[in-house]
Order: sequence, then C-alpha cells, then structure tokens
Amino acid sequence: MKKYAFDLDGTVTKVETLPLLAEELGLSAEMKILTNLTVSGEISFEKSFKLRYFILRNIPLNRIRQIMDSVELDENIADFIRENKEACSIVTGNLDYWIEPIINKLGCMSYSSTSEMDRNGNPVLTNILDKRAAIRQMKAGADRIIAIGDGFNDLPMFEEADISIVYAGVHLPIRAAISAADYAVFDGAALCQLLKNL
Repeated sequence: MKKYAFDLDGTVTKVETLPLLAEELGLSAEMKILTNLTVSGEISFEKSFKLRYFILRNIPLNRIRQIMDSVELDENIADFIRENKEACSIVTGNLDYWIEPIINKLGCMSYSSTSEMDRNGNPVLTNILDKRAAIRQMKAGADRIIAIGDGFNDLPMFEEADISIVYAGVHLPIRAAISAADYAVFDGAALCQLLKNL
C-alpha cells in the first residue's frame, strides 16, 4: 500500500496559517518574516515554532479555531486526501489543537506538534514534531511513502520517504527542497495527477 505524507501550510492550505493567525494581534508582517526565515532554513523550525507559539498563544483558542476553519484549502489536494483518507496523512509542525478544524475537514490521519490543556483551557506546547520520525511511523504497513512539501523543515521527511515531491502552490520552494525532491510540481491538479500515476 502506498501512503502519502502532506505538509500542511502552503501545500494543502493556500496560505501560511501562522501569519494569518498573527493578524489577530496586528503582527502578520512580523510573523510572515519569521515564517519565511523558517521555510528557507535560516532559523531552525524548532526555535522558530517555539517563538511563534509564544506569540500566538495569546489568541483565544476558540478564535484560532474559527480562523483555521476559514482557511482556504487547495481543493484538488483536499479532494485527493478525502478520496484516499486511509492512505493520506498530514505531517506538520503546526499545533494539534490549532489545526484540528482543518484535519476534521480532510478526515485523514495527522502528525503534528502536540500540546496539553492548562487549567484555563489553553493548549501548552509539549512536543515539536520530528517529521523524519513521523515518516518512520507511517512506514508500518506501507510499501512506499510519498512525501509532499515545500520548505526546509520538509527535508527530513523527503530524506526518509521513498519518493519526494516539492510543491510550489503558494510560494517558490527553497533550492534545498528542489534538490532533494524526485519531482517538482507547481499546480494542485498536476500534483494529484502525478500522485495517481506513481
């Protein structure tokens, strides 16, 4: 059985979600800079996500979920995931409670950074996802893993997968991701056609 590992932000979603959340605090430009530095590998994902988490945790959880529920998805990719939900997983460093509305719409498995609720009902970051470890878990019962992503933090996923696809649906992927990938795709419909043919 083939399994598909999809990055979330800028791959399944048509925007980077953390800058979108930061608009609530009037910090979208600053968050976009930090996100771009992370995608390009100039700041490690772990350090960057901790910083972004400490900024965004000031937004009430119900408001974060409202925003995430309204995030536009690439419908070609979302339909592919829904049609193949037993074989598809979202593999994202984003926080489990924050992305829950999107995962519920897709109906598939997900691997993400994790949190626990504090006494005020707010998620507290407990673990930042290791994408390489997620792919290793997905290998159980799989003949082949196909990974799709766009950023520096997707490189461990690409290295561990059998086939890797760099996807440029929202922004141009970094050179390291292009170099590490077996395929490069610039359109959601073309990506899904490729996935069906692999």
